[in-house]
Amino acid sequence: MSIRTRFAPSPTGLLHIGNARAALFNFLFARHHGGKFLLRIEDTDRERSTQQAVDVIFAGLEWMGITPDEEPVFQSTRADRHREVALELLERGLAYKCYCTPEELTQMREDAMKNGQPPRYNGLWRDRDPAEAPAGAPFAVRIKAPRDGETVINDLVQGEVRVANAELDDMIILRSDGTPTYQHAVVVDDHDMAITHVIRGDDHLTNTFRQAMIYRAMGWDLPRFGHLPLIHGPDGAKLSKRHGAQSVVEFRDQATCPKPCATTCCASAGAMAMPKSSRVKSRSACSTSTVWAAPLRAWTMPSSSTSTPYAAPDR
Repeated sequence: MSIRTRFAPSPTGLLHIGNARAALFNFLFARHHGGKFLLRIEDTDRERSTQQAVDVIFAGLEWMGITPDEEPVFQSTRADRHREVALELLERGLAYKCYCTPEELTQMREDAMKNGQPPRYNGLWRDRDPAEAPAGAPFAVRIKAPRDGETVINDLVQGEVRVANAELDDMIILRSDGTPTYQHAVVVDDHDMAITHVIRGDDHLTNTFRQAMIYRAMGWDLPRFGHLPLIHGPDGAKLSKRHGAQSVVEFRDQATCPKPCATTCCASAGAMAMPKSSRVKSRSACSTSTVWAAPLRAWTMPSSSTSTPYAAPDR
């Protein structure tokens, strides 16, 4: 199997050290196995995406010596393909039209919270006859989530993680305006780009269980997932601008050598605790708690004879 990894940032803010670490791990993993590292700009949020942020991503990666092996993909150019897959699921009965109004959805969430339940969609239109919908009413397309059993992800970093399918709702994959949601677009893109390994922050772990629904509904093989513990600020919260997190290009502009940045990113892998092989974790779909993680070296496969060493540039 030819290894293919990707870094998929959203151009809505700074490329800080946490983002750079995710990019570096994907790059190193691909290089170690003689595979390919790809870059995808997830710019579907047209209101918040900026060209300046895109430029910062390119400049920061270049400064660190992280170069993609193929031309970057811009997610916004693939909306027709995302829509095609959503409509295919609809035609095959694996998704359905939801005609709920914003007011009805708000009421559902409020009712759920009153009953001590997660504020989510209750499946009103899942088995309802579409003929009951008002003529010409807009609709979103929702995937039919499994209702029984559980979803199991064998994570390369965190081990086996389970979520009861009862915790997963029928998420929207195509909005009423015809635009795809993030959860849907990322699956279609990773499949079409033949991504074999998705290495990203722990805050994406809950997304994986929802994205797995689309993979399985389409009959696609899931990539291997590895979710890295986040870099935290002194207060224990996810590193952000309020902690003084800087853009990677700010380090460049301060005449900082990229080697310390790369070394810091790599060293963070060695600080992770190795889980016991017998440990099985159960994870709520809504949980964001930190769990055990293994060092990067623990889940790399045997070195390929075609692997290419990485050296941060001296600049």
